[in-house]
Amino acid sequence: MAASAPSRMTVFRKGTIEIFKRRWPRWFFIFILAQAIVCMVFEAYTFALFQRGLKNPDDTAFQDNDDDVQSQLKTIPTFLGLFILGFIYEVILVWDALIAKNTIQIIGVCIANLALLIYGALQISQIHDAIFTLKDKNVFWNDNVWTETEAELIAIPAIIGLITLVLSFLAWKLYQEFAWDILKQIGADYRMKKRFLHYQIYIALLKFDFFFFVGFTIQFLVVVGGRSKVEFGLTAAAIPVTIAILLCAAISTRHEWKTGMWVVGVLYLGGLTYFIYKLARIYDQQQSQYYKPVRKSLTAFAVLTIVLIILTIINALVCLFNFGHGLKQHLLKSPRQEMDKDQASYSMHDVKQPQLPSRMTID
Repeated sequence: MAASAPSRMTVFRKGTIEIFKRRWPRWFFIFILAQAIVCMVFEAYTFALFQRGLKNPDDTAFQDNDDDVQSQLKTIPTFLGLFILGFIYEVILVWDALIAKNTIQIIGVCIANLALLIYGALQISQIHDAIFTLKDKNVFWNDNVWTETEAELIAIPAIIGLITLVLSFLAWKLYQEFAWDILKQIGADYRMKKRFLHYQIYIALLKFDFFFFVGFTIQFLVVVGGRSKVEFGLTAAAIPVTIAILLCAAISTRHEWKTGMWVVGVLYLGGLTYFIYKLARIYDQQQSQYYKPVRKSLTAFAVLTIVLIILTIINALVCLFNFGHGLKQHLLKSPRQEMDKDQASYSMHDVKQPQLPSRMTID
């Protein structure tokens, strides 16, 4: 009786154990986890000092319905929330990439870390402006809030920059280590490996599209808010719609559904138009005051998302043109088939070959 196929949870559990058994995957995961913990502690410390330095919410400074005060008060909590989301999402992406032995996603994480470095640098000036704007509004009782938080805010991008250098070296080692695993899965066919490479790039882009879109939307909803209930509702509804689109894109590519790919492509163009519109709106003279507290970070997220959407559209077309050339059969292999192949490969070393006689014999 054939053994039943292992569950996906079993595959992930064994993959996780393998991460810590192998040298370079283990170190890559440890560094990305350490970065997340240290930077989130610094962000939380900054947030705690900021909150502790504020006057009582019943004070008149909080009751004057000043939109600028209310927007600036949300700046630091928004940065804290986005950094927590970013670092946790990075850890999940690394865990997923190491289990799947996806070197493209590993390289993507290194690039995403550079984006977090830029974001960390931008938050220094934006939090500085927020604190001094609130001091002018007489919202703080502690006038030394900026002095007490400046060092931690500067340390965050410095730590991310150092870790990024380490991750880049480790990514090169992982690229060398995973090359044999990709060869076992796809084979030695150069054209097939190239198709698989485009598939990996596309899937990685979808995962990063999600983060930057959600990051932009959170900042917009929390700090800026919709200028009307309709705008707020439509922006909030865009998050689940985006998740559905990205899932549909991944499934359509894996199963080579051309109709799904064309539909997703049209939706990509809609998303591209949306972000170009939002970017223009940030610098519209009539609207710019609403975006002032997070203008720099919103601009960075909007530009990065526009670039990612363009790259995603290009790679979607490349994957579409690769349909019908045999990659689907490799992608849809069950975990049992992959495990059997690996076991067969490893068991070859255990087969004792018959020893040849050391001397010639004459019958």
